[in-house]
Amino acid sequence: MTWLSSDPLNGGFVTLEPLGDQHIEALKEAVLEGEPWTLWFANVPSPESMEKYVHKAMQNAVKGYIAYAVKLNKTHQIIGTTRFYNVEAKNKRVMLGFTWYAASARRTPVNTECKLLLLKHLFDKHSAIAVEFRTHVFNHTSRKAIERLGAKQNGILRHHQMLADGSIRDTVVYSIISSEWPAVSNHLHSKLY
Repeated sequence: MTWLSSDPLNGGFVTLEPLGDQHIEALKEAVLEGEPWTLWFANVPSPESMEKYVHKAMQNAVKGYIAYAVKLNKTHQIIGTTRFYNVEAKNKRVMLGFTWYAASARRTPVNTECKLLLLKHLFDKHSAIAVEFRTHVFNHTSRKAIERLGAKQNGILRHHQMLADGSIRDTVVYSIISSEWPAVSNHLHSKLY
């Protein structure tokens, strides 16, 4: 039995559904909005690689990783994905990432509510002690979104990863710890409701 459960997570604006084959075609459509896979610093699948991306995420479930499709409640449209990964049950610590959305989700409540649902699941239901976020040092949009959540920057892992294009990624690491969760929760609720 894994530490984290893979329950659907329901909010006012979005529902996070455990990722499956049934989401592939809708995700291909979603990723066409804004073509985020063309950003050299982002790790977003192209429409052609979506099936492989989803299958790999599903295979990682055996490691306790949980991937979600993000569905708009109003239209039932699938607009992106997010997931828990590098799950450390012993330390009650997890990473949250692989998040991307269709361009129409930008500057809407989608990301705020997704993160609120995911963090509530971690801290309130599973008593996590920390959640970590990582992004490319040049992904300023992602960095700002993570900081708006209330996460604090831990530091930068210099020359952390080799990218497909041969460049070397510096990775910015952020976290929210359990003692910060009540304030972060209040902050996210105030932005949404």
